Amino acid sequence: MLASENFPTHHFKESIFKPYSTSGDDLASATPLTAAAALVATTSSPADSSSAVAFETASKMLATNNNNNNNITSSKDDLSSFVASHPAAEFEGFIRACVDEIIKLAVFQGTNRSSKVVEWHEPAELRQLFDFQLREKGESQDKLRELLRETIRFSVKTGHPYFINQLYSGVDPYALVGQWLTDALNPSVYTYEVAPLFTLMEEQVLAEMRRIVGFPNGGQGDGIFCPGGSIANGYAISCARYRHSPESKKNGLFNAKPLIIFTSEDAHYSVEKLAMFMGFGSEHVRKIATNEVGKMRLSDLEEQVKQCLENNWQPLMVSATAGTTVLGAFDDLAGISELCKKYNMWMHVDAAWGGGALMSKKYRHLLSGIERADSVTWNPHKLLAASQQCSTFLTRHQQVLAQCHSTNATYLFQKDKFYDTSFDTGDKHIQCGRRADVFKFWFMWKAKGTQGLEAHVEKVFRMAEFFTAKVRERPGFELVLESPECTNISFWYVPPGLREMERNREFYDRLHKVAPKVKEGMIKKGSMMITYQPLRQLPNFFRLVLQNSCLEESDMVYFLDEIESLAQNL
Repeated sequence: MLASENFPTHHFKESIFKPYSTSGDDLASATPLTAAAALVATTSSPADSSSAVAFETASKMLATNNNNNNNITSSKDDLSSFVASHPAAEFEGFIRACVDEIIKLAVFQGTNRSSKVVEWHEPAELRQLFDFQLREKGESQDKLRELLRETIRFSVKTGHPYFINQLYSGVDPYALVGQWLTDALNPSVYTYEVAPLFTLMEEQVLAEMRRIVGFPNGGQGDGIFCPGGSIANGYAISCARYRHSPESKKNGLFNAKPLIIFTSEDAHYSVEKLAMFMGFGSEHVRKIATNEVGKMRLSDLEEQVKQCLENNWQPLMVSATAGTTVLGAFDDLAGISELCKKYNMWMHVDAAWGGGALMSKKYRHLLSGIERADSVTWNPHKLLAASQQCSTFLTRHQQVLAQCHSTNATYLFQKDKFYDTSFDTGDKHIQCGRRADVFKFWFMWKAKGTQGLEAHVEKVFRMAEFFTAKVRERPGFELVLESPECTNISFWYVPPGLREMERNREFYDRLHKVAPKVKEGMIKKGSMMITYQPLRQLPNFFRLVLQNSCLEESDMVYFLDEIESLAQNL
């Protein structure tokens, strides 16, 4: 028995709006009217000839719509006649069947170590295997369920334990349920009236995150959930510009002294990309050299700041990195903060990746000095393994977001509402509609507590340390960094055929080709996914990224065994 069978049927003829004929006995037998016809029927006087014409027009439209199968009634096996975007009771079985397929195939089977991470096909082949075509007539429910299964089949299982390819992985059950709920409720978090719970929830979560960062007065400041860390870094640039030049909100960058942004040469590309997007230009983003372990060189930073001042340019901000994308390096935040104070620059910390370490008393020292920042990017969907996307921008300045971005659109942010409109937070965003990404993270946090999140972080760091030790002792494997700071470990595998070669240009050219060939082998086999990349003068190396706390020591050994096996003939 379906759950809906236990609920009483609501007959719309009982509604005060009376959109159905009162002569019918139930919803199935009632003659539906379009919204326009219903409005005319309930508000117009019989003597109003113009209303009569409108009613006649609406009736003709209704007849046409019915002829085009736009009525709500449809067969259980065919959705082609279903138009109304509403979960009618007859679709409960279909919805439940689809959810069951997702739980079985994507959530459990797709994350089982015995299954493939991906079933690989070339684009031309995949176009033949999967029905991408859109048609005039809708598909049957059976066909849609088949497409659902095929979508899971041909997709990369990013929740699989052996997907270690990006700075996200895993399927947290609490985050998954939280994301499903917000998709079902479909809120937009811009005003309290349409998202009361999520508005207050955001306030609570962001305040606690600011407290953990270490902002003064118990986490005083402001923050927002963003569609990704790149946009969060863009908010930092925007706020820094407004803080330095409030008139830029009205006048833009025209006729102003050039504003310069400084960031590490190993920083995420979003700093440069958002600076270009916002009109600064890539030439106004200065890349600071890094040292042998990937940290920003403070001497080069100060030297470049001085050069800008000599050219009568304005040093605007420094975007430091806490956990670089490739090497996982943490910049010297305390040292950077001193330079920002000395030269009156906004200090931003991109802790999208490494911010999760703040949850651990053992590892939060990696971000020492972050409490001095003006703003922070922190993505719980990375090291804390919340579902994509879950990104935050945090700042110690309470009013800067609203001052910088608000336009006071009166159709949404009316000031004469019946409640406290300070809870209408949407005007401080550059977005209008915005997902309730807070709920999945809040739900995770409620389920696990801060102690559970701390245990998660410490587990992945422990596995990273174990893996690093295994690389050191295993023949043919060489670390790029002898002591990685974060849970991304970069290393080379030197096949037996190359080990006796002199370390000259030919050797490095041949080593450069090893990682791409091994990656091709693992993808086509479906055994795992691990990324690789070059870095400046270094040839291609593997980068294992750990944030899935289900991984064990045996998995670490598996990764090394699989790479060795795939490279044995190279």
